[in-house]
Amino acid sequence: MLNGEQWSQLLRGFIDEAGDLIKQAEEYLLQLDQTPEDEDAVNGLFRAMHTLKGSAGLFSLTPLVSFTHHLESLLMSVRDSQRKLEPALVSLMLRCLDEIATMVALIDVDSGELPVDETHQNELLAALAAYGAPASVEPAAAPAASSPRPCAQRGAFERCAGCDADGAWHISLRFEADLLRNGFDPASFVRYLTRLGDILRLEVIDEALPSLAEMDPESCYIGLEIDLCSEASKAEIEEVFEFIHDFCTLRILPPHSAQEDYLRLIQELPETDQRIGSMLIASGLLTEHELNQGLALQAQAEPEKAPLGSVLVEEGMVAPQVVNAALAKQQSVREKRSQESTQIRVAAHKLDELINLVGELVISAAGAQLRAQAHGDAGCVESTQTVNQHVEQIREAALKLRMIEIGDTFNRFHRVVRDVSQQLGKDIRLQIRGADTELDKSVIDKLADPLTHLVRNAIDHGIESAEQRLAAGKPAEGQLQLNAYHESGMIVIEVTDDGRGLNTERIRQKAIDRGLIDAQANLAEPDIHALVFAAGFSTADSVSDLSGRGVGMDVVRSVIDGLRGNIEIDSVLGAGCTFRIRLPLTLAIIDGFLISLGDEYFVVPLDMVTECLEMDAEQLGDSTYGYLTLRGKPLPCISLAAHFDLPASRSKRRNIVVVNLGRQQAGLVVDHLHGELQTVIKPLGLLFQHLQGIGGSTILGSGQVALILDIPSLFRHLQNHVEANGGDRRPSHPHISGS
Repeated sequence: MLNGEQWSQLLRGFIDEAGDLIKQAEEYLLQLDQTPEDEDAVNGLFRAMHTLKGSAGLFSLTPLVSFTHHLESLLMSVRDSQRKLEPALVSLMLRCLDEIATMVALIDVDSGELPVDETHQNELLAALAAYGAPASVEPAAAPAASSPRPCAQRGAFERCAGCDADGAWHISLRFEADLLRNGFDPASFVRYLTRLGDILRLEVIDEALPSLAEMDPESCYIGLEIDLCSEASKAEIEEVFEFIHDFCTLRILPPHSAQEDYLRLIQELPETDQRIGSMLIASGLLTEHELNQGLALQAQAEPEKAPLGSVLVEEGMVAPQVVNAALAKQQSVREKRSQESTQIRVAAHKLDELINLVGELVISAAGAQLRAQAHGDAGCVESTQTVNQHVEQIREAALKLRMIEIGDTFNRFHRVVRDVSQQLGKDIRLQIRGADTELDKSVIDKLADPLTHLVRNAIDHGIESAEQRLAAGKPAEGQLQLNAYHESGMIVIEVTDDGRGLNTERIRQKAIDRGLIDAQANLAEPDIHALVFAAGFSTADSVSDLSGRGVGMDVVRSVIDGLRGNIEIDSVLGAGCTFRIRLPLTLAIIDGFLISLGDEYFVVPLDMVTECLEMDAEQLGDSTYGYLTLRGKPLPCISLAAHFDLPASRSKRRNIVVVNLGRQQAGLVVDHLHGELQTVIKPLGLLFQHLQGIGGSTILGSGQVALILDIPSLFRHLQNHVEANGGDRRPSHPHISGS
């Protein structure tokens, strides 16, 4: 008997599983919206709904079971080709999935109760009922007279050209009494079976049929014996009955004329896995479901455990001569077992705790190494170096645990693109590239809103209507692309459209009207494009439900900045626009470059450091901002001491750390360079979150606190200085040719 805590834990597991099933169902629906005839997608969609309904029934979630049943019944008519999956029906089913997701979110894990909004549900059920009558389609069992018979000799095994019983599969079905109560119609499976071949014989077994007075109209009492002439494999035939495995006993016997072919195939199997079940599945004489049934029956036979082959023969799943052939094959080679990879679910907070402990280990190991070096003990120094190597390996392994593919996040936008494009009356196709690119889960979770803003803006403002595109010589269908890839230790995410692009002059004029820039400012095109991220900035002529209020793009930049990344824009007027986001792979532990200003230490993310230079203090001057000429190009510089209002250095020499942010470069004027280190990022307390240019803190091996520089924020300070001075980019300091 389960206690309350165990029950709640199981219910939480169901909620997680339901979320995955709903996501799978939505992906299948969006796939069917593009290719309505995709049978694999239809079956996958039906399977997801059936599994969800069955699992909900285990927890007595009656409202969820009832609602899902209506959707499942409609899907069955689609699967049986009685109804066409038109766009309006796809939209309705997507709304039903949203309702199911809402219901799952409302489940009380403590009490198991599920409150329901009956008014909204009744509207959806009424809409589903309108599609209840099957569409008028040609019966699947009546193929055209001119089409070749499924049993024609063109498969791996030759079938009897005359379609006699010797060349047909024999299917024996015994239905459970609860079949009808669960919404299944035996006739629908027979109709679907005709899509695989010709039914030569169908016999109804009614031995269990009670008298009329004792008959329960909701119970099923019949069985079926079927001879099917088909080129389909055993697994394909079993797939027809996949959704009623729990409500029937199914036996499928191969054609007698093909047994010799199957026996020969067993002998020709590769010698990689010689277990009886694996060999029978590989030869096509046994299915995965039958094997699982056989293993379960074998386990029940203990303590006198019968061989699996004997169990399969006794249950009529395979013929005795087939098992004998498999045993002979098994004995002829040495048994080899392949290891199976497994996955387990781990709570996110447990991974966070692990990462935090690994971070503390990094700090402790660095401190131990510093002490060993201070004492000059060669043996101790060597030992601490070894420890540090292992700590680095542990760190990399721990960070990989939080790495997940970005494809799941990208796939959500199929629904967004479909809904928004239909709302605007546009035809837009979404393309996804780099879906297997991995990124820290904490980063991916925070990317959903920024990407949604960019995608919706691209659809609303970027991609033109079909009429405008045709007039401009473009295809009527717009293209929107999401792409992800790794570059220089960072991940790059691109949102690209082939629309009208950004109107640089219009953005500039709007910025002048709002007082964001001076009318005489000579800004480069990328700097003008960056103005769209200003708070409240919008060039839209009208406000819609989607955009035009000037909110969203500033939120995008603030979120990206919070992730220690940056965003840049590539746009060609009339050809399209690309928003390019660069992010660190993880937020927890980074490789840093340690610098200092007097007694204060700072850390620069190492992947942003390009090179280091040295100059006389007199040449650099005491101003906060300035320019140097680096290999013929202007390099804007910022004095960190002046920026953070720290005491001026007395050193005669200064160092410049050249950092990059996308395609931009800048120099940070500092006192001393201390080299690379692994650093653990600690968030700033509420008291210090107002600091500009600081993204966090860390503890050095010496125990001293070092502040982590927020490079995007510093770049914005430089940009504001440029705009305040009319875009003047003339060097104010001597030429530098070093590297």
